Amino acid sequence: ENISDFSLNSTDCTQVVVPEEVFFTVAAAGILENLLILIAVVRNKNLHLPMYFFICSLAISDMLGSLYKTLENIFIILCKMGYLTRHGDFEKKLDDAIDSMFILSLLGSIFSLLAIAADRYITIFYALRYHNIMTLRRALVILAIIWTFCAASSIAIALFSYEAATVIPFTILFPLMMFFILCLYVHMFLLARSHAKMIASLPTSTVHQRTNMKGAITLTIFLGVFLCCWAPFVLHILLARFCPHNPYCACYMSIFHVNGTLIMCNAIIDPVIFAFRSPELRSTFKKMFYCSR
Repeated sequence: ENISDFSLNSTDCTQVVVPEEVFFTVAAAGILENLLILIAVVRNKNLHLPMYFFICSLAISDMLGSLYKTLENIFIILCKMGYLTRHGDFEKKLDDAIDSMFILSLLGSIFSLLAIAADRYITIFYALRYHNIMTLRRALVILAIIWTFCAASSIAIALFSYEAATVIPFTILFPLMMFFILCLYVHMFLLARSHAKMIASLPTSTVHQRTNMKGAITLTIFLGVFLCCWAPFVLHILLARFCPHNPYCACYMSIFHVNGTLIMCNAIIDPVIFAFRSPELRSTFKKMFYCSR
């Protein structure tokens, strides 16, 4: 409904439709993969660390993203079959609930990535005091604050999504947080070498520093994947709100289904990165599969 009849008649771009089977398959894979991450962290006590708790937070955000697209497609199918109407009171409330889940997923991913970036920063530059600074209790408090804020914001944004005063801060938050994380990265990598020289005389410092930099590289991969998968959809929201009648905007919005599929692909790619970059997680997965057999 974001593309009006005027827009469709003013552009030669045809609507790109992704088959529903693809949507449900990708969404189910994303939910199952992230669920495996959560189960692995819960079962392995060696993974009960702040870093892995932040990774679990990101996994929950990915699951919500996949669940959002799944429920949205079910809602659309029911509307096409005539079981639901597009403009009823119940349907409007259901649509707001689904939209709030999408916003919660996006905000949860952003702040989870920010928490992981801050954790990596402390690990690299305050390695000797890390366990005193980032305790398990503080990590849980940080996660509680993050998800409370994200839940309240998602409900407020979903209820007032038709107001420009709501859409603008929401869309500005995305590039702002990404810019902040990028600045943190630049500072992290510029000072990493000098910091490595300072602790070079300490026992096992080389191994420890390599581990920390590996974590920073992993986070860089997370951030790149997140931007590639979420940025097209956020751009769609902006265009749908501010230039729905422009033919160029309508042409971009014709690939709405592709942008939605990218969100669900993010939920599939992140667990693969977890498993590939973390030997402890790989070992836990092997034990889980062997036990199930």
